[in-house]
Amino acid sequence: MKVYSLTGKSGTGKSYQAMNLCNEENIESIIDDGLFIYHSRVEAGISAKRQKTHVGAIKTALFTQDAHQQDVASRIRELSPDSILIIGTSDRMADKIVARLGLPPVSRRIHIEDITTEEERETAEKQRIGQGKHVIPVPTLQLKRDFAGYFMDPLRIFRGGLFGGDRQSERTVVRPTFSYMGDFFISDSVITDIAVCVGRESSGIAKVMKVYENTAPDALDVDVKIAVDSNARFWDVALDFQKALAEQIEYMTAFNVVRVDVEIKAIV
Repeated sequence: MKVYSLTGKSGTGKSYQAMNLCNEENIESIIDDGLFIYHSRVEAGISAKRQKTHVGAIKTALFTQDAHQQDVASRIRELSPDSILIIGTSDRMADKIVARLGLPPVSRRIHIEDITTEEERETAEKQRIGQGKHVIPVPTLQLKRDFAGYFMDPLRIFRGGLFGGDRQSERTVVRPTFSYMGDFFISDSVITDIAVCVGRESSGIAKVMKVYENTAPDALDVDVKIAVDSNARFWDVALDFQKALAEQIEYMTAFNVVRVDVEIKAIV
């Protein structure tokens, strides 16, 4: 296995540039902030970007927890990639990660200053400090469950896909509001309010009667009871409402909706 490292101070665009570097050097996998990424898939790990404190993020990125370290090291051995890119804030940090995961020594060290301009690094730093944006070199769909409750945006790059080819590649911008501005909570009544609003905009629904949910950001389960107009096509109305409600909850709360049950309780 050939091991590369990409290092530079926090917020200078390392994760953003990682996919371009992997594409150019044909690197198969990435270790970034506690995650093991293989061919654009998160295969193991816990993201440091989910931690609530700076110290916790550093410990996660360095794989200090034995269960975390063993999980990632085991998955790397199973997949046995030919090459891997270690992302860190310094060469010393990269070497610590390599040692912790039992990888071969770094054979090529790349610094962020080698592959970016000063202007690009300044832009990345402004987005990190001013807007709290973090980039993860993985498509948004891959992170949907792990980052439920965090606000995510896909960042698509059309200059060629990861690991060769002309396909579109996608990074994800994560805004971890919890760690940057303090905790926030979405009360039970918010899901009900969203359901009522969607019901008002849905043809054939007379009233949203009851809403039950577990308010779990990573696995939200919603049960809705509705009254429908007597001249409506019941099945179509319920299906359309079910789809619209799931989409709106995910869009407005960033929760991962795994189930929406709709029961027609009355005919008006």
